[in-house]
Amino acid sequence: MIARLLSIVAAAAVCVPVHSAEVPFPTGYRSWTHVKSMVIEPGHALYDSFGGIHHLYANAKAMDGYRTGRFRDGSVIIFDLLEANAADNAVSEGKRKVVGVMHRDARKYAATGGWGFEGFAEGDPKRRAVGTNAETACFGCHAPQKDSSYVFSSWRE
Repeated sequence: MIARLLSIVAAAAVCVPVHSAEVPFPTGYRSWTHVKSMVIEPGHALYDSFGGIHHLYANAKAMDGYRTGRFRDGSVIIFDLLEANAADNAVSEGKRKVVGVMHRDARKYAATGGWGFEGFAEGDPKRRAVGTNAETACFGCHAPQKDSSYVFSSWRE
């Protein structure tokens, strides 16, 4: 009986990949370092895809990367995109549109410059918006940023 159980466990272990290319949801990212914010308004070339208020957050490893220019494995950068609601001469946050994630792992994500990309629709960890399309959906735009480790944003003291 025990031998049979061990053979089932061993067989199941063979089926489990050692590395999953799936980018994990960044639990607790709102308590990370806030890097910057910006608003993309109507008329901007990226408005249809990314119009709204953007907040960028970075974990400790990514903050080290912003300061040194070298992002180590385990660096995570978050692009938190919210609707921009304008009223009474003020712009305020609306509902969350997407939580975009860049997760650094040079080996796992070698095809996309060492970064894994994912978008979680409305911030829902179960609603992956990028999946296996990272190369075309994200990396195509990030590729020209090779000299800055494929990162658009920068840290300002």
